[in-house]
Amino acid sequence: QPSLRKPGAPLRHGADPEEKSMTPKQQRFVEEYLVDLNATAAYRRAGYAAKGNAAEVNAARLLRNAQVQAAISAAQTKRSEETRIDAAYVLRQAVKLHERCMQEISPVTDRKGQQVHDEHGSPLFEFNAMGASKALELVGKHVGVQAFKEQIDHRHSFAEMTDEELDAAIARRLGQA
Repeated sequence: QPSLRKPGAPLRHGADPEEKSMTPKQQRFVEEYLVDLNATAAYRRAGYAAKGNAAEVNAARLLRNAQVQAAISAAQTKRSEETRIDAAYVLRQAVKLHERCMQEISPVTDRKGQQVHDEHGSPLFEFNAMGASKALELVGKHVGVQAFKEQIDHRHSFAEMTDEELDAAIARRLGQA
């Protein structure tokens, strides 16, 4: 079987000669991807040149690369261990955030500074609806609420698509198919 590495290309220390190593740009892509988990932006920040939707397409291809996947997974595991932040912690914090956002923050007052009441005589309060909604969405995704399943499957399916499926999905998204 022919070697996948270019003649004269350096091997990683202790690497098996048959094992393909990541290029410096791929390593940089992994570092940049870990910043915000945005593959397209990481692709550009890593120094790859791309016009049009090429960055999105090629970034998705990089995410399917076994060495890139392994490096991202190892870095995320290490970061999770160092920070002691895992999915359970995120879920607990999202629940706390939702509850906090739903608290009665401040009373609704009229021009005279008097608290306003609804038609049943109950006092009205303001609360952080946007924060509560976002936190509840995160909680729903973590616990597998069906309303969020389609969105999750769609966002994470690019890495599992073949090149042809990816090209077709991009064409559909751009309205070309």
